[in-house]
Amino acid sequence: MWLYLATLVGLYYLLRWYRERQVVSRLQDKYVLITGCDSGFGNLLARQLDLRGLRVLAACLTEKGAEQLRGQTSDRLETVILDVTKTESIAAATQWVKERTGDRVPSALPSDSYYALVITIAF
Repeated sequence: MWLYLATLVGLYYLLRWYRERQVVSRLQDKYVLITGCDSGFGNLLARQLDLRGLRVLAACLTEKGAEQLRGQTSDRLETVILDVTKTESIAAATQWVKERTGDRVPSALPSDSYYALVITIAF
């Protein structure tokens, strides 16, 4: 019984150690698109990823939210105004992302230059 428990605890710590060792290479070359960056989770995530060296493309609903976020982050973070309920806004933001990333937007397969696409939803 104790041996079984000790084995489980050992495997847990081994798995935890392994996951913490994994590092994404060339973070400075990776892009992360995050929506909902005016406040809340999206804002916090954008600031944290900027601190870690990723290139953050932050989509905000208002110009005020985008300005505040730009004031709290480095030059790696860029903002765009995006209202996900309007088709025109989505098309404009898509074009903006293509311009920023050098038209490396993934089509069928993910590009090596992208690390994540984060969409925050509030109810």
